[in-house]
Amino acid sequence: MIKKLTKTVIVLMLSGMFSQAVIAQEAGAALKTIADIVSSLNHYPSDADKAALAEIEANSNLPQGVRDMASTVASISHSANAEGKEAMAQIQGNEEAPERAKQLASIIANINHVASDEAKATLAELYP
Repeated sequence: MIKKLTKTVIVLMLSGMFSQAVIAQEAGAALKTIADIVSSLNHYPSDADKAALAEIEANSNLPQGVRDMASTVASISHSANAEGKEAMAQIQGNEEAPERAKQLASIIANINHVASDEAKATLAELYP
């Protein structure tokens, strides 16, 4: 009985660790998608970009900050709106957010029609 209970607890613990790893991978892939869209942005996202961003935004398994980035980029029309800039400022101020996510949030908040060459280089380095 104790052996069976121990095995069950171990299986539950391992599945919890694996699910966290999957979520982290999924968030990383979503951030890469957002970074790629920001790098290629020309005044506003394309319809295909908006569809990809809507998929990210609707994924409740992703951290809220990632979904906020997707929402902000989807609504860019030459630059992020006030609501999007506020969301990006919150990500930048979040001590738990990874540094590369903070940098992406800064680039999104400061985009003006297109990403600068410096921003594109930063994104290529952070999200190869």
